[in-house]
Amino acid sequence: MTIVLWIVAIVLIAVGVAGTVVPAVPGVTLAFAGMVLGAWIDDFARVPVWVLVVLGLLTALTWIVDFAAAALGAKRVGASGRAIAGAAVGTLAGVFTGLWGLVFMPLVGAAIGEYSAQRDLRRAGKVGVATWLGLLLGTAVKIAIVFTMVGIFVTALLL
Repeated sequence: MTIVLWIVAIVLIAVGVAGTVVPAVPGVTLAFAGMVLGAWIDDFARVPVWVLVVLGLLTALTWIVDFAAAALGAKRVGASGRAIAGAAVGTLAGVFTGLWGLVFMPLVGAAIGEYSAQRDLRRAGKVGVATWLGLLLGTAVKIAIVFTMVGIFVTALLL
């Protein structure tokens, strides 16, 4: 039974790490769940509760990054509320349209939202790009955090 639990924990961590780059997938949360399961399997002997608290705080930090990244990129260029809503809709649509959709639909959504608010194509493009860059930066930060979490977890397991 322990082997099955370890397989589940490893799968959760792997899916979580991969899911970090997919918007609307709780990748880091899945990775954290796998780490909690891994710690629980051996009664927190190798991975103590305080390590899980640190990993939980890092998980919460990724949620903040997720929500703030696109909004900060959009707000930096003075985007309207419609642009931010458009980026959210574009992100959701991107989940269902494959890799290119995941990468570019937030940009398109933000641009359409801004254009509907301002009727200025140049401004809409600028807002779309700023929102997209914010999302990319946020994803890069989330990737760095999830790999840090995996490193902490593996170090605690092995030491």
